[in-house]
Amino acid sequence: MLKFIFLVIFATPLCFLLDYWVMVSFLFLFSFIYMVFGCSFSFVSGLGYYFGADVLSYGLILLSFWICALMLLASSSIFTSSNYVSLFLLMNLFLLLFLLLTFSTSSFLFFYVFFESSLIPTFFLVLGWGYQPERVQAGVYLVFYTLFASLPLLLSIFNFYFGIFTLNIYLFFSVSFGAGVYVYLAMILAFLVKLPMFIFHLWLPKAHVEAPVAGSMILAGVLLKLGGYGLLRVFSLIYFLGVTFNYFFIGVSLVGGVLVSLICLRQVDLKSLIAYSSVAHMGIVLGGLMTLSYWGMSGSYTLMIAHGLCSSGMFCLANISYERLGSRSLLINKGLINFMPGMSLWWFLLCSSNISAPPTLNLLGEISLFNSIISWSWITMFLLSFLSFFSAGYTLYLYSYSQHGSGFSCLYSFSSGTYREYLLLCLHWLPLNLLILNVGLFFNWL
Repeated sequence: MLKFIFLVIFATPLCFLLDYWVMVSFLFLFSFIYMVFGCSFSFVSGLGYYFGADVLSYGLILLSFWICALMLLASSSIFTSSNYVSLFLLMNLFLLLFLLLTFSTSSFLFFYVFFESSLIPTFFLVLGWGYQPERVQAGVYLVFYTLFASLPLLLSIFNFYFGIFTLNIYLFFSVSFGAGVYVYLAMILAFLVKLPMFIFHLWLPKAHVEAPVAGSMILAGVLLKLGGYGLLRVFSLIYFLGVTFNYFFIGVSLVGGVLVSLICLRQVDLKSLIAYSSVAHMGIVLGGLMTLSYWGMSGSYTLMIAHGLCSSGMFCLANISYERLGSRSLLINKGLINFMPGMSLWWFLLCSSNISAPPTLNLLGEISLFNSIISWSWITMFLLSFLSFFSAGYTLYLYSYSQHGSGFSCLYSFSSGTYREYLLLCLHWLPLNLLILNVGLFFNWL
């Protein structure tokens, strides 16, 4: 694992020396190198004293490399306007480095440090390249929500160390440790905020709406997955407490998913609607994960990868429309099929992925999660049916309202999509539909 970490560290000073598009090409090259050489198909590869990767880490590190490369491809307006390009590249590479370290560390204390460190470049992305003056408030929301919930996690990590004398993630499977409900809450609260669970989700729509397209892509694509990854690692240690108390979080996440889906139906801001839909999807992920079943954990991992690609692609589409009309309002972004029929096809493909149409990876994840949640309790069937129905409802509302109808009356000239934009959307959609051919990658890591 160290060779890939040093590869990213080596690329960091090149931000000030190389052209923007050369750095984009480098990140795509890093993605390819990691995909080929990053992991053997054994349980753990590249394991050392502090770093190592299993299949769970492998998928999320590869997603981090891929989304960071696509972030730069989507942010060409920063390059064309010469808006502190080198600093922007530096922030992206630092964020990639912290994500790589977070997913590959084998020490729980290091995981906490790098988990928190990923906040810093994200905060600077929102603050430095965001759109409205409210980005300061959104950045503060983001930092304080996460920091406030993370302090109990740090204290409980120390508590575990004094109880079992190791913080190695891969040794947690062989350790049983008795702990009370307070330790259980302290261990999972930081991850529930990061996921985010309904109730703790208020920072997410604000951060998405104020962030630049690169910030929205990395937030939806990878940073939300830190919460799911942390829960998957932690529950090997507090499994027995989870069996006792998880019913509360399953109920809240499913009811919250239905309520957030209803909130989506009254949004008029493109990015806000996509951000709230992320909360609804993460509610299903959390519900399935909390059942602690094989189907639930595998399905949550699958849907995290699928949602990372799908949601990131939808934020790209919202940004493409924003760059042309100067607004994200659905009252202005309407009738776009008349102006950009080619882009309307990509709207259709990614919206259909968002409602888990076959053959997308979302379908595999949702089938697994529905299996796990309904087998846990048949009563959840009613909530899941509402959640599925409203999910289709707000996605169709987004697609039909933005693509059909008469165009905005003040719109006199328009440009269709560029090669860069079609490539960007294609590189989101292709992995989303091809990864379902290798189901074993998502179901053999447990």
